Amino acid sequence: MTAAPPAPVPDPTPQRLRRARFAIAAVFCAHGAVTGSFATRIPWIQEHAQLSAGALGLALAFPAVGAALAMPLAGRINHRFGARAALRGLLAMWTLSLILPGLAPNLLTLCLALLVYGATAGMSDVAMNALGVETENRLGRSIMSSLHGMWSVGALLGSAAGTVAAHAGTDARLHHLIAALVLTAAGLVAVRGVLDLRRAAGEEAPPHFALPPRSALLIGAIGFAAVFAEGASLDWSAVYLRDVLHTDAGLAAASTTAFALTMAAARLAGDRVVDRFGAVRTVRAGGVLATAGGLLVVLVRQPAGVLAGFALIGLGVAVVVPLAFAAAARSGPSPAQAIAGVATITYTSGLIAPSAIGAVADATSLVVSFGLVTLLAFGLVVGAAVLRSGRAAGARAGGGAGGAGSANRDEPAAIEP
Repeated sequence: MTAAPPAPVPDPTPQRLRRARFAIAAVFCAHGAVTGSFATRIPWIQEHAQLSAGALGLALAFPAVGAALAMPLAGRINHRFGARAALRGLLAMWTLSLILPGLAPNLLTLCLALLVYGATAGMSDVAMNALGVETENRLGRSIMSSLHGMWSVGALLGSAAGTVAAHAGTDARLHHLIAALVLTAAGLVAVRGVLDLRRAAGEEAPPHFALPPRSALLIGAIGFAAVFAEGASLDWSAVYLRDVLHTDAGLAAASTTAFALTMAAARLAGDRVVDRFGAVRTVRAGGVLATAGGLLVVLVRQPAGVLAGFALIGLGVAVVVPLAFAAAARSGPSPAQAIAGVATITYTSGLIAPSAIGAVADATSLVVSFGLVTLLAFGLVVGAAVLRSGRAAGARAGGGAGGAGSANRDEPAAIEP
C-alpha cells in the first residue's frame, strides 16, 4: 500500500495576513533604525579613527560595496533556510553589525567593519523586500510603498535617538551597543509574525552567486534614475541653496528636511494611489512631478521656488523603488534573485550619485548637475511601462521569497523561538 500524500498546507487566513503585514512593517522599521542610528554618529567615528574628510569618504563607500557583493547571495540563503528563518538570521546580523564601526581604531578596520555592515544590510534588505512582495501578493493590494515609508520612519527614529545620544556626549560604542541589542530583540519579535515561505519539494537551488537576471535590468534602470535623484537631492540640496542662491545655513538645511519629509509622507500614503491608478501611471505621474521639481531647481532663482522644487523631486521619486522591487519579484521565477539584481543597481546608483553630481559641478556648475537630475527624472516618465506587472499574475504564479515557486505556503501556527 502506498502512503497517502501529505495534506496541503492551507493558505493563511485574512487575520493571519494582517498580522504578517504589520510584522513585516515592523521589520522594515527596525532595518531603517539601524541606518539612522549609524548616520548620526559618523562624526564621532571619524574623530575616534582619526580620519581626514577624504579618508572618511573612502570608508563610507564600503557599505555599498559590501551590499553589492553580498545581495546576490540572498536568494540561495532564502532557498536553503526558508523565508522566515533566513530573515531572522540576516536581520539579526544587520542589527548587530551596528556595533562594529564604532570599534574601529583606524581606516583599514573601519573599511572592513563597513564592508560587513553593508553586506548584512543588503542581504537582509533583499529578504525583507521579497517577503513584503509575497505578503502584498497574498493580500491582493499594494503595501510596498508604506513598507518603505516605515523604513523611513525607522531611520527618523534611529537618527532622533542618535541625536540625543550625541548631544549628551554618550560614547558611540555604548550608544550603538544598546541600540543594536534593542533593535535585535525588536527584530526577532517582529520576524515571528511574518509569512514562512519554503521551497517546493525537489526545486532546484539558485546559484551561490548570480548576475542580475535580464528581467531585472530595465526595472533596475528605473530604480537607478529614482535613487540617483534621491541621493543627489539629499546630499546636495543644502549646498545648492548655499552656493547658488547664497542663502543662510538654516534655510539651506531646510531643503534637505523638505525633501526627506515629502518622501516619507508620499511613501506612507502611496499604496492607496498605487491601488487606484496602478504602478505604471503612478510612476509616470511621479516622474512628471520630479521633472517639474528639477526644472524649478534649475530655472528659479528664489529660495521658495527651489525649496518647492526639491520637495517635488522627493514626492515624485518616493514610491519608485518600492514599486521596482515589487515588479522585479514578479518578473521571473526567482523573486529574491530579481530583487537582489534591482537592489544592486539601485545601491550602485546611490553610491555614485553624490560623487557624480560633484564631478559635473566641478567641470561645469551645480545648476548643470541638477539638469542631469532633471533628465533622469524625465526618464521615469518615459520608462514607467517596464513596471507593468500585475499583482494577480504574481499571486497566481506563486512567486514567493527566495523563489519558492507555486508550492509556497504559509507555515501553520507554530511560533518559532
